[in-house]
This record gives sequence, C-alpha cells and structure tokens, in this order.
Amino acid sequence: MRSFNVAVAGATGNVGREILSILEQRNFPVNQIHLLASSRSAGSKVSFRGQEVVVENLETFDFTGCQLGLFSPGAKVSAVYAPKAAAAGCVVVDNTSFFRMDPEVPLVVPEVNPQAIGEYKKKGIISNPNCSTIQMVVALKPLHDFARIKRIVVSTYQAVSGAGKDAMDELWEQTRAKYMTGQDVPPKKFLKEISFNLLPHIDVFLENGYTKEEMKMVHETHKILDSSIRVTATTVRVPVFNSHSESVNIETEKKITVAQARELLANAPGVVVMDDPTKPLYATPRDTSGTDPVFVSRIREDESVDNGLNLWVVADNLRKGAALNAVQIAEILIRDHL
Repeated sequence: MRSFNVAVAGATGNVGREILSILEQRNFPVNQIHLLASSRSAGSKVSFRGQEVVVENLETFDFTGCQLGLFSPGAKVSAVYAPKAAAAGCVVVDNTSFFRMDPEVPLVVPEVNPQAIGEYKKKGIISNPNCSTIQMVVALKPLHDFARIKRIVVSTYQAVSGAGKDAMDELWEQTRAKYMTGQDVPPKKFLKEISFNLLPHIDVFLENGYTKEEMKMVHETHKILDSSIRVTATTVRVPVFNSHSESVNIETEKKITVAQARELLANAPGVVVMDDPTKPLYATPRDTSGTDPVFVSRIREDESVDNGLNLWVVADNLRKGAALNAVQIAEILIRDHL
C-alpha cells in the first residue's frame, strides 16, 4: 500500500493527540509524520507508534513533500497556514471553524456526504464540521433519506473537552474544591462556574440572540444534509468531561414509526442503537467516551405532531466529533483521490 507524509498541526492539543491515537489504531499508511505546534511547544516530544517524535514549529515548517495535513490548531492559525500547506501540495483536512462555510471548501461527514470530498481540488482544503453537527447528521441521514426531514429542533448537552484542556482542568479544579472544601474556584475559561452547573452559552452571542455555536449547527446542517430543512438549536455546556449529548426532535414529510426508525438506524453506518426502555437501556457520556460510533437512544414518536420523532444522540466529541471524522475523510481521500 502506498504511504503518505502526514503533517499534524496542533499536535499537542486534545484533538491533535486524539488524531495521532486514531492514526495508530486504524493503521493509517503514514510514511513520515510531522508534528506541528506553536513555538511554545516546539521541541517537546509526543509519542507516535512507539517512538518519541519531536514537535516542530508550525510557523517555520515547509509543507513541501507532505501529501496530507490534519489541522486542529485553532481557526486563526488555520486561516494562515492551511492555505500555505495547500499551496505546497499538501491537502488539508481542517478541524477548525474557519473554512466551513466557504463555498469552495467541502464540509464533510463521511457517513453523510462523502461525495463532497472530491471538491477539495478547488482550494486544497476539506473542512471538518462542528462536533455537535457531526453526530446529529450521522443519526439523521438515514431518517432523512427515508422520510425527508422538514424541521429539526435540537438541544445539546456539551462536554467541557469541546472547549479544550484548560476547560477540562477548570471543571476538575472547581469540582475538587467544592467537594473537598466547599469553596468556589473563580472561573477563567468560562464566564460562570461550570462545576455543578449548566451554561446555556457556547461561543459568542450574535445579534439574533443565538450563539455562534447554535448558528453553526443550523448552517452546517444545511450545507451537509439539506438546505431546505428548518433548524433551530440551543447549545448548553454541562459539567461532563467528555462526550456530547443531544435531544433531537424532527418533523418529517411522511411518518416514521419507532420500529422503522430503529431498523433504519441499526443499519446505518457509524450508528449504534442503544434503546430499550424496559431495562432501561440508553446511552450516556460515560458509555460513549473513548468509542467511535454515534449512539442513538430514547427513540419515540412525538405525539404533539403528525410526523414527529424524538431521539437522544450521544457521541465522543473528540473522536467522531473531531479526530475520527478527520481521519475518515483522509482515508477516503487517499483511497479515491490522491
């Protein structure tokens, strides 16, 4: 099998380290690996396939000779260095939000719209969607194909790992202090204390009253799945370390019974149905953290409308919501396009 020179930008962050782990687990055909980060992290070492690899400075790295770049260094950094990598012949799969709504950059979830990957030639960049959008559209794709979704109402319960390592540290420090001493630790990463709390505020507020995170879900669903679907979202940060959960309500053009929905989802790629009210059996963040699938539970008809369905959707936001999705894109890219 042909092997590839791969550059991982943002290699020392949560998603970057998860990318390296998944490349190992899936035996991705890496010839040479280049781990890239800011000048602060350059010179440190990260393990890959049993070897200690020295982290290089992204700012001075020459992408010539690299065929593939897996980027997760932050939107402002990707805005500068992803085009530089692409200009050097390195196709970039970018995990940040910067290129997602660029009409010349495909926005891809392999289980939903893998055909869009071929559009990478326009700019040499493929964009990875928002973690919450990814797991939702994976679950909704088979239902949309069967009955055509007209409207989506989604509320998310998003883990702090989606906000980075500092956010995870903050949750741990606040929880430990509250439990051990009863004292509060002032928030730094969040505007309010996250431990034992819920924050209906992810990213900045926009003029329409929604947050940027909420509108990402709207616009990205339109670009990936179907622009005619009406979508509204409420995104909430919860005191969970990893794995996002979502309550998803859909209205469809024709009726889907619970039995039909279970069968469609059970046969869908990347989906695991974990749903038995008699036990009771349903997915939680602790069940799904460290796993690859999108789990669907609490499948039930919405009795307030003619053709409505409620779903509970849970997935590891660092894996399927970010790193795994990027590696899956790369696998299709090298198989069919490079």
